[in-house]
Amino acid sequence: MRDTDRRLVVVTGASAGIGLAAAVELARRGDQVVLVGRDPSRLRTAADEVRESSGERPAVFRADFAVLDDVRQLAEQLRAAYDRIDVLANNAGAIVLAPVTTVDGFELSVQANHLAPFLLTNLLADRVRRMVVTASGAHRSGVLDPDDLNAPLRRYRPLTAYGTSKQANILFTAEAARRWPQIGSYCFHPGVVRTRFGNESRLVAVGMRLLPLRSPGKGAQTLVWLANQDRSRLRDGGYYFDCRPRRPLRKAADPQLAARLWTASAAAVGLPA
Repeated sequence: MRDTDRRLVVVTGASAGIGLAAAVELARRGDQVVLVGRDPSRLRTAADEVRESSGERPAVFRADFAVLDDVRQLAEQLRAAYDRIDVLANNAGAIVLAPVTTVDGFELSVQANHLAPFLLTNLLADRVRRMVVTASGAHRSGVLDPDDLNAPLRRYRPLTAYGTSKQANILFTAEAARRWPQIGSYCFHPGVVRTRFGNESRLVAVGMRLLPLRSPGKGAQTLVWLANQDRSRLRDGGYYFDCRPRRPLRKAADPQLAARLWTASAAAVGLPA
């Protein structure tokens, strides 16, 4: 199922927004892209758009990151299909406007945005050459406690829960670089992007219109750049914005907190620490 002369790039959250924009650009540049999304209809539409831009219809895989068994099945399918994944773009994410507990027992933001990509990457780590994680400057509102990943469910605030999951993304990337030196691991802030993100809330939608919004293509630029830049020019475990390294806040750059998060996340998804 893969052309061994071309790079294989798996993009999660590829049905729309940043993920789709990145997939289109990577396919246009000649990569073999694989789209992962939750909604089959939107995945088909996204695949059509990639084909229109590159001349090749990408493979698609459905998985709902709110269900960890979906993530495990996705990993099995990808392992069966591909012996090497040159780039895994962990881009899927959500802002959750009300407290929701998943079937796995976790607050939805932390599961969909952190635990699911953590599990997927661990299950594919021996196949992956490079990982790019869509983080966010919203990590500044995070209040991560590895000993209580469900803490956001109490006195729920959507932006705090989202920021906590994005704080986790940055810490995961840094710890992955330490544990997996064979994998180039990077994360980035895409800016505030004009997508369907948060459209379920009228307040969020109005607030978004008051901000200087980027197009999905602009938001995807750093993802595409990190997927293509020579590793010698990148900082392993680094956090980037507009194709430049940035310093996340101290709470997202604490190596001890990153190690604790890894241990807690492994226990949460049933993996050895």
